[in-house]
Amino acid sequence: MTTKRRILQTLAAAALGLVNAAQAHFQVLYTEETALRRGGNMEFALVFSHPFSGGPTMAMPHPRAFDLTSRNGGEKTDLREYLRPVEWQGLANRATAYRASIPRELVRPLGDHVFVLEPEPYLEAEEGLYIQQFTKLIVNVGGVSGHWADPVGLPVEIQPLNKPYANWTGGVFRGVVLAKGEPVPYAKVEIEYLNHAVDLEKGAFGSKAKVSAPHPAFEILSAYADAQGVVTVGLPRAGWWGIAALDIGETKTHKGKRLSQDAVLWVQVKDIK
Repeated sequence: MTTKRRILQTLAAAALGLVNAAQAHFQVLYTEETALRRGGNMEFALVFSHPFSGGPTMAMPHPRAFDLTSRNGGEKTDLREYLRPVEWQGLANRATAYRASIPRELVRPLGDHVFVLEPEPYLEAEEGLYIQQFTKLIVNVGGVSGHWADPVGLPVEIQPLNKPYANWTGGVFRGVVLAKGEPVPYAKVEIEYLNHAVDLEKGAFGSKAKVSAPHPAFEILSAYADAQGVVTVGLPRAGWWGIAALDIGETKTHKGKRLSQDAVLWVQVKDIK
């Protein structure tokens, strides 16, 4: 048996230890547009839900951190003061989520702005499992390329190899799965399409799905990173695609229960016209 096959079998066995309920839980970090001609006020939604099906939505504790790193000096700005709790309406239920109104002066400079969310671990009570998804979203102002490919030093993260804010339909996106700054070979990855419109003002997912899955297996796509930790994702449709590398963190327990630390990156895709 080859080394690669042994590693894959080990990972598959470990993945079975993650309960089905944990799969498809996805930390959404949403804003309407990530490629901006000029900086301005930005509105964000922070929702822990199931993006393809529009729910159910899980109640979020107050985030541990919500930061912005911009190209000017690379210093972090703490954005927690801009967070406010809301009752988010999914298709199946309402649950606590967060909105953030980021002022223009923070997103005015040309270049890349990296938004990072570190949520409090969420208890999936039915299975006795905590989930913590470190989530990144990268915004560009003015087309001036900056530090979009740089890791930001999270315990787990996905390092982009393509600009996350400049992707055409029919293209591919590549990223490196990292834990403590090192590639994670054969990491298990889930990919999910944000299949319902996001109404920031109402705090709700739209009731109408954009696409219909031909089979439940298509609702959450699965892949493995390669031996160098690189994952490649096809982008067949415009909109938002969430990429999550599962259970790759060094910390495996929280409050005496199992903890899955996941890395999430959101990628926006545009139609070719």
